[in-house]
Amino acid sequence: MKPALFEYVRPPSVADALAELERDPDAKVLAGGQSLMPLLNLRLARPSRLVDIGGLAELDRVFDDDGSVLIGALVRHRRLETDALLVRRVPLLAEAAAHIGHRGIRNRGTLGGSLAHGDALAELPAVMVTLRATIYAESHRGGRRELPADEFFVGHYTTALEPDEIVTWVRVPVLPDRAGWGFVEFARRHGDFALMAAAATLHLDADGRVAGVRAVLLGAADTPLVVSAGDEPVGSEPGEQLWTDCARRWSEVIGGEDVEYRRDLGAAALRRALAVATRRAEGQP
Repeated sequence: MKPALFEYVRPPSVADALAELERDPDAKVLAGGQSLMPLLNLRLARPSRLVDIGGLAELDRVFDDDGSVLIGALVRHRRLETDALLVRRVPLLAEAAAHIGHRGIRNRGTLGGSLAHGDALAELPAVMVTLRATIYAESHRGGRRELPADEFFVGHYTTALEPDEIVTWVRVPVLPDRAGWGFVEFARRHGDFALMAAAATLHLDADGRVAGVRAVLLGAADTPLVVSAGDEPVGSEPGEQLWTDCARRWSEVIGGEDVEYRRDLGAAALRRALAVATRRAEGQP
């Protein structure tokens, strides 16, 4: 099929793009197009106008900013995977980006586009929730809003974005010393949508015991699902048995059809992600 008729505009700046969205409440933003174009071709989306921001170089930048990394919304997935600064400062993001589709998709898809799309099976929303990122949204009328990733994703394909807003920047905190990370995804084939995946970060204290852990499942609910509960493993010595027990308990929140199978997948992904995070926090290869 082909898209329904629409008007196409390519604004020269973010300010002009925001003005276009304010002018037409039925407009859609086009960035990398990897999510929007299939919806247009199937006529599941019928915007009156496409506002193409894909060429706005001002949003295709990365900054190291005193304990965090500031990433423009138009940074492509491939750069998230390979950029030296991002690999060094936010390696969980780089590791998860490698699981997105295939290289052709990663060469076109954008960070802001993936977050705004709000797909519950997408890797980047889960990573942003795991890392407690802040998502910046801007509109012509309301200016800039700061949205914690925990609050940004509302439901499947539903976010806290207003119709006249654009995701412009994302601030990702850098992990402290003696911290590790892990990302494990199960899919039928590499590049397919995930059946289940887990992202985890782990901090160790000076004695090598757990000082903090955060674990998130994707594919378990309509939004990235934070499953690590309070201070449960803090003070414990990390190891296979601890993570096996935690993963089994934390996966009990998974519901829906084929619940036992999905809980087994969730527990396996969590256990492996936490084990990898432990080795990295301990400085092991």
